[in-house]
Amino acid sequence: MKKYIWIFSILFFAMTLQVHAQNPVVKQTRLTKQVKQFGVVEFDIVLKTPFVNPYDQMEIALDLLLTSSSGKKLELPCYYFSGDGDKSVWKGKFTPQEQGKFVYSFQLRKQAKIIHKTNVDSFQVDASSHDGFLHVNDYWTLKFDSGKPFRAIGENVGWESRTFENPKWTYEYLLPTLSSNGANFFRTWMCPWNLPLVWRKVDHTNRYVDSDSYFNASGIQKMDELVALCDSLGLYFMLSIDAHGSLIPSSEWKLNSHNKVNGGPAGTPKEFFSSDASKAMYKNRLRYMIARWGYSTHIAAWEFFNEIDNAVFTPTPHDSILIEHKYITQWHDEMSTYVKKTDPYKHIVTTSVSHRNIKGMNDLVNIDLNQKHIYNKTSAIPDTINEYIKRHHKPYVIGEFGYDWNWDNVKHELGPQFDFDYKRGLWYGMFSPTPILPMTWWWEFFDERKMTPYFKAIHEINELMLNAGKGSYQQIEIRADRAEAFSVKCGEIYFVYLLNKDTLGVVTDVSIALKPGVAIAFDVKAFTPDTREYHNLGSVLRNQNKCVLKDISVADELILIISPGENKTGRSSH
Repeated sequence: MKKYIWIFSILFFAMTLQVHAQNPVVKQTRLTKQVKQFGVVEFDIVLKTPFVNPYDQMEIALDLLLTSSSGKKLELPCYYFSGDGDKSVWKGKFTPQEQGKFVYSFQLRKQAKIIHKTNVDSFQVDASSHDGFLHVNDYWTLKFDSGKPFRAIGENVGWESRTFENPKWTYEYLLPTLSSNGANFFRTWMCPWNLPLVWRKVDHTNRYVDSDSYFNASGIQKMDELVALCDSLGLYFMLSIDAHGSLIPSSEWKLNSHNKVNGGPAGTPKEFFSSDASKAMYKNRLRYMIARWGYSTHIAAWEFFNEIDNAVFTPTPHDSILIEHKYITQWHDEMSTYVKKTDPYKHIVTTSVSHRNIKGMNDLVNIDLNQKHIYNKTSAIPDTINEYIKRHHKPYVIGEFGYDWNWDNVKHELGPQFDFDYKRGLWYGMFSPTPILPMTWWWEFFDERKMTPYFKAIHEINELMLNAGKGSYQQIEIRADRAEAFSVKCGEIYFVYLLNKDTLGVVTDVSIALKPGVAIAFDVKAFTPDTREYHNLGSVLRNQNKCVLKDISVADELILIISPGENKTGRSSH
């Protein structure tokens, strides 16, 4: 009898193991009951399956498979939340871009092989007034899923204050200040002192703590808070996932989680880009970020690197190995392709250089927009943008600009020069084919100088342009004898930017090339950015294919708005 009991026990145990092997998904719960288009729907999934590293997608990966009512199939990575192989909790966060019925199931992979798929379920998505995710539209604008055009206005908020800086400069202070003054965009970094997702050792900060975990929990928490804050403020941001300093041995390489010293797979910065194990580790990071935060419509762009050229062209005395261009370009090609495959929302993908190009990188098909940084040469912004879009046929962005790059020169004695540069850089962008206006560095300095309210003027003209042309822009030939001049046509309205570089005011004539049209007379208004005041300058008549405005007074900066008027006698354009 004991023999039969023993056999029965073994059979029962084997059957139990088989059930567990066949059903590793113990429970799945849709936490969001009423689902709105462009609103997040959340899932909890309980697994019972062994693993060592839940962040290593080659060991274990859980995906949410969806089919929309239009038949579009999507695959969204889910992320590990808590627990172990006996019982672990995973989460899925999905933002539907369509209305209607979605059918879904979960798929589990172990060692890159599918081992289980759950039964199919569904949910209904109701309409909402939200616009969705941002995508590249053309050289001038981005556009939402809704089709609404968007031009980004803002600045760098590279990080929250470090231990040696004024503690008031937090996201909670800086971002509401930007939003309330008309900005809609900013750029920020992940690094050892800010949002340190993969930095197990942090630096120059009391906000974060060292961690032995694969991902730093304090960095995760702050990123959660940042995404929620941006969602509440209506701000969009570009997230720089890494910085060149993390690859310079004399800088933050000693803190880099890819470094063998810290248990990573790369012995040198070059191996960060060339090692298969290092690239697999980076893809784990990208997958986790897409799974945890990709749902947010307010993450506008994933930026792989801040100024990657600095890790190639400027070795320090401690560097023994230079990184060849081909490794940088191949790495960006592989990672941008991975993001486009893994991110179901197709966020914008970019990377940046300081001022030196990496061979071949500007032409990578899955890098949506190119980006460089300009210091000490703000006047070069318009020509630089036009040159690069002509050469590489994709949108171009000035991700950083400033009167000076040198920290030692950022002082209030030079404040007027910095302020002048700050203003003209924004207007240069407004009148150039770029979807993201140039973003100033030195955010703390300009906050001290109370420059943030200047965004209200930029916002005001930006809205007029977008509404007039419904997102269409044309650069127009213009001449001014005593001021720098730029012009664009949006719809039927011509906008002109006049900049006086002299210390005293000037009076100038302005000649604008007109596009063919029926309008004979044009009404002219002047907008002064500093005061945000409008003044009517009367009307002007078309003189064949141009109009000439006489004796325009320019103190510092002036915006002219030239609209078709009634066909009446106006101020002579002769």
